[in-house]
Amino acid sequence: MRRVLSLAAIAVGFLAGGAMAQTSAEREACMSDYQKFCSGVAPGGGRIFECLAKQLDKLSPECKKVVEAHAPK
Repeated sequence: MRRVLSLAAIAVGFLAGGAMAQTSAEREACMSDYQKFCSGVAPGGGRIFECLAKQLDKLSPECKKVVEAHAPK
C-alpha cells in the first residue's frame, strides 16, 4: 500500500510540474531516489521534480536521465 501511494505521489508530482508524459519505467527509475531525498516533499506544483532536480548529482544514473530528459530546456 505504501509503495502504491509513493508511486502515486511521484506521478502527481512529476505531472504537476509540467506537461510531461511519464512512463511507469520512469517512475520506477526514480522511486528509490524519491524515497531517499524527497519523501517529505508534498506532491503537486512540480515540487517532487524540483526536489529531485536539486539532488541531480546524487541521483542514480537511471533517475538522473529521467530528470534531465524532462527538465525545461
